[in-house]
Amino acid sequence: MTAAVTPGPPQAGRLDDAALIGLSLDEPEWFAVLFDRHGGRIHDYAARRLGVQAAEDITAETFYTAFRRRGSYDRTQPHARPWLYGIASRLIARHHRAEERYLRALHRTGVDPLPEPMDDAVVERVAAQAERRLAGAVAKLNPGDRDVLLLVAWGDLSYEEVATALEVPIGTVRSRLFRARRKIRAALEGTGR
Repeated sequence: MTAAVTPGPPQAGRLDDAALIGLSLDEPEWFAVLFDRHGGRIHDYAARRLGVQAAEDITAETFYTAFRRRGSYDRTQPHARPWLYGIASRLIARHHRAEERYLRALHRTGVDPLPEPMDDAVVERVAAQAERRLAGAVAKLNPGDRDVLLLVAWGDLSYEEVATALEVPIGTVRSRLFRARRKIRAALEGTGR
């Protein structure tokens, strides 16, 4: 008879996400380690997409959905980050209207939900103006282009991870990102292309 394994920081750190998900099938408390690993980044991504208030709900719903679907997770994939970002992106898509309203407000006010502290007031004002213009340009992107751009920029995902998260070919990720960057650049340069 083997002793039951109890989750602990030293053991959890040696396990990849797929192993944690596998363990959670019999011992659900292992899934909490996955939340500890990725919850903060999913929350920050959702906060930037929809605002801080909605981020709590999106994060909770993302992990609730992932927990419910953990039996169907492809455990040949050692990293669950793209899977989690994919779930979060689909949930955010449901909140698309709220996201557009949020980006328009960010465009008007220049207030980021996760502001970086800045010492110099002048630098802060210049950054706020640029951020408002950037938010306005992002708000005008079509949803597919916006998802790809924000998963790369705020989610820090690779092209392959974005393709996995959104369930699209990598070529689609590249073309959407190219198109989004071109439109953002044009908006920031004032050409409005």
